[in-house]
Amino acid sequence: MGRLTTHVLDTATGRPAEGLTIELWRISLDAQLLGSYVTNADGRIDQPLLSGEAFASGTYELRFHAGDYLRATVPGLAEPLFLDVIPIRFGIADAMAHYHVPLLISPFSYATYRGS
Repeated sequence: MGRLTTHVLDTATGRPAEGLTIELWRISLDAQLLGSYVTNADGRIDQPLLSGEAFASGTYELRFHAGDYLRATVPGLAEPLFLDVIPIRFGIADAMAHYHVPLLISPFSYATYRGS
């Protein structure tokens, strides 16, 4: 069976982004919140965000609450922050595959890609 995972790295410090809240939404006619998670010391979630029968093809969105993380870790940032909640909308076509959606963040930029 397939699974969905993520990983967040703070590129400004060169360290994993510990304590960052992530929401997983399934996007259809109405968006449905599937779960809320907090990254561990390695910038990861301790289990797959989706796996088993819950892992299905469709459109999903990860909402990374970068603003809360940045306020807690970078002193002196001007408000409002340049980045706050970062939504990454993506599709799962193959319910048997591993989808890894990492996020690289700093106070003024972010990047993502389909990882392995």
